[in-house]
Amino acid sequence: MTSTTTAGATGGTSRGAEREQRLLRGVPTQLFIGGAWREGSAGTLTVEDPATGEVLTSIADASEQDAAAALDAAVAAQAGWARTPARERAEVLRRAFEAVTARAEDFALLMTLEMGKPLAEARGEVAYGAEFLRWFSEEASRTSGRYAQNPAGGSRLLTMKQPVGPCLAITPWNFPLAMGTRKIGPALAAGCTIVVKPATQTPLTMLALARVLQEAGVPDGVLNVVTTSRTSAVMAPLIADPRLRKLTFTGSTAVGQALVRQSADRLLRTSMELGGNAPFLVFDDADLDKAIEGALAAKMRNMGEACTAANRFYVQRGLVQEFSHRLAERMEALKLGRGTEDGVQVGPLIDARAREDVATRVEEAAQAGAQVLTGGGPVGEQGWFYAPTVVTGVPAGARLLTEETFGPVAPVVAFDTEEEGVALANDTEYGLVAYVFTEGFSRGMRVAEALDTGMVGLNAGVVSNAAAPFGGVKASGFGREGGLEGIEEYLETKYVGFPL
Repeated sequence: MTSTTTAGATGGTSRGAEREQRLLRGVPTQLFIGGAWREGSAGTLTVEDPATGEVLTSIADASEQDAAAALDAAVAAQAGWARTPARERAEVLRRAFEAVTARAEDFALLMTLEMGKPLAEARGEVAYGAEFLRWFSEEASRTSGRYAQNPAGGSRLLTMKQPVGPCLAITPWNFPLAMGTRKIGPALAAGCTIVVKPATQTPLTMLALARVLQEAGVPDGVLNVVTTSRTSAVMAPLIADPRLRKLTFTGSTAVGQALVRQSADRLLRTSMELGGNAPFLVFDDADLDKAIEGALAAKMRNMGEACTAANRFYVQRGLVQEFSHRLAERMEALKLGRGTEDGVQVGPLIDARAREDVATRVEEAAQAGAQVLTGGGPVGEQGWFYAPTVVTGVPAGARLLTEETFGPVAPVVAFDTEEEGVALANDTEYGLVAYVFTEGFSRGMRVAEALDTGMVGLNAGVVSNAAAPFGGVKASGFGREGGLEGIEEYLETKYVGFPL
């Protein structure tokens, strides 16, 4: 049985509860448009604590008119921000990085309250999310073009990089800070203005970040934040507006497909970071201790609510039994509870629907003959907790293998040959990330090249890094965030030809 604390505890100590309330009172609850905080004309919406189901606070709910005002502000600020020297843009982002880092504990607690992840994990996200501000502050002045001779002679070729223009960023609920900074950082560094629509479940972190960026010196209208309970209706007019020049989205493949269709008539430039169904391959020459640690990192980061989470564990037959039982022992020992409590390692899922979806998939697999080694059900009477689960003998057509499961469930399947393992890993419409554990360098590189994914973790259970390009292939989307490639998503290349 998974170690648990009382699900739904209200903060452990009265001092802890007082700090939570003080923090929540200090977070903006209005829309941020044109450098001003204003009420939403569609009323308010509530934000809940997934560990208790209780309301944390109410925030502004934007209408189509509010979203239009945000785009108006971004358009009005675009020319001035594009003309701002790159060094000045860089200094703004650097100040924002330092401010987020200085307020790390507040940002971590805020994410734990609205999203559910344990404080230790939230602190990790603050460090990761802040790094995008620092990284792109350093990239702001490095957007150079090139000068070349015409091979035929008589003229020269000059290319220059220019900002795309006003952007719309739609961010998900699972990484409330990092998914924002990963888009805001390169957009502002490139000289683009931006409208951000954070997820309805976790908007508070983005509102707090907007205040930090405002204090760091972002000019009025360069950053705008719109919260709404009606994303499709409120965002659709912006996507159709010819003044908008780029759409960047992180979320499910189904929603990404709908957004691409919406943007097609205007040929709007888009970046899509979509779903995943990450395979985790363990070969018979792997260091099993490393593989178990990597499996826990790849599976249990964010309670499994991550597009990079390992969803399918393929283990070579000679190791599959030992791997399964050792992973089950480690998963069973994890402490489940409200993320603010000491020692908690696994928080709740985001809402009731998410928990029901995970439970249904595990039940379907069990009914089809799979064995549940540990976990396998909801925990507690309050909040949306689900026990860390290991399942073996999962039939090939089960949804635990064919679809992305956003939760703490590890289905384990045996394979015999390297070719079979690679084929199983690639047998999915998704292609975001894969994990490979082997002590053979040649095998590791051979398999990495053969995998149909945008990223590979070789003997590593975590691949996310602000200095590396993040993104996938196939139904996992297109475009890259982070790394040297990240700022290119917000730049256009202009060619100038001239005779001598």
